[in-house]
Amino acid sequence: MTDSLIKGRGSQFNHHNPFEKHELVTEHPEGLDEPLREGVKTSYFFESPKKIVSISNSPDLGLMHSLNPYQGCEHGCAYCYARNSHNYWGFSSGLDFESKIIVKKSAPQMLDHYLSKYQGEVVPILLSGNTDCYQPAERKFQLTRKLLHIFYQYRYPVSIITKNSLVLRDLDILQQLASEKLVQVFISITSLKESVRRKMEPRTASALKKLQVIEKLSRASVPVAIMNAPVIPGLTDHEMPEILRRTSESGALTAGYALVRLNGTISHLFKDWIHKFFPRKADKVLNQIAACHEGKLNDSQWHRRQTGAGNLADIIAQVFKTNKRKYFKDRLMPAHDKTKFRRGGNYQLF
Repeated sequence: MTDSLIKGRGSQFNHHNPFEKHELVTEHPEGLDEPLREGVKTSYFFESPKKIVSISNSPDLGLMHSLNPYQGCEHGCAYCYARNSHNYWGFSSGLDFESKIIVKKSAPQMLDHYLSKYQGEVVPILLSGNTDCYQPAERKFQLTRKLLHIFYQYRYPVSIITKNSLVLRDLDILQQLASEKLVQVFISITSLKESVRRKMEPRTASALKKLQVIEKLSRASVPVAIMNAPVIPGLTDHEMPEILRRTSESGALTAGYALVRLNGTISHLFKDWIHKFFPRKADKVLNQIAACHEGKLNDSQWHRRQTGAGNLADIIAQVFKTNKRKYFKDRLMPAHDKTKFRRGGNYQLF
């Protein structure tokens, strides 16, 4: 079985796009000498969006502004909720999501124009609410670095969430933003076990590298927190106390968590993945995920979708609260300073 797996990719096939009328399938795979498989070399597509900042008023997120310079993500996390969004671009949420990356090359110019005209409430903008702004494509296109320079030019607050050590490349501009309380960085850690991480999120930074990133950001006075997300019952939930301990020791100021939920086509992709990579644990993992979401793998209920419900979800929540209190007591993530925004890009005299 191992020899037939696509190495370096999370999903192992392209699930049918529900918006497409037609689907390419192999009707008689037993008649082929080799399996029919599409190439998985990464390719880039360029998009010129009409707007660059998305605004969400979801009841459990509050007023949230986000900016995604890339759609699709080469990190290839098997559980990623953002996979479903790739269907809207005419691609599959499977291998397409992690191999066909949409690049918004005009993102920096559009952000400049957006902030130069913005007159509303100052709400920190999240890089990225959907896909990782420091995924491998960033080395080539450097859109995130350009965006950070614009945030600093306007003194507009920004948050970053990433699983990639590439964030350290921009330590210079992050320190400038941090000196004026304009940035928060969140490092996402799912597992400290490389045997799990390599299979589940194959092109992210290693757990050790993420801990080093937290330490280096902290030493540079860049406020950094961690997200233990998603927690996968039966596979990674037992690691939560150790993740909080190790990240606290590395200098993280606070922590959050979220339970895995497998909405849309993600459930099919994840079930295929777990049975191929962890066949002995597959049924246990899927049953425990369902136990946290009222018998289903997916959950879109506001407020409940992030933390789940039921006995197992309550236990995970209690473990998190206990260990956060233990390892992050008396620590505080500094709030963004919303008073320094230079409307129109100019200094404010009054």
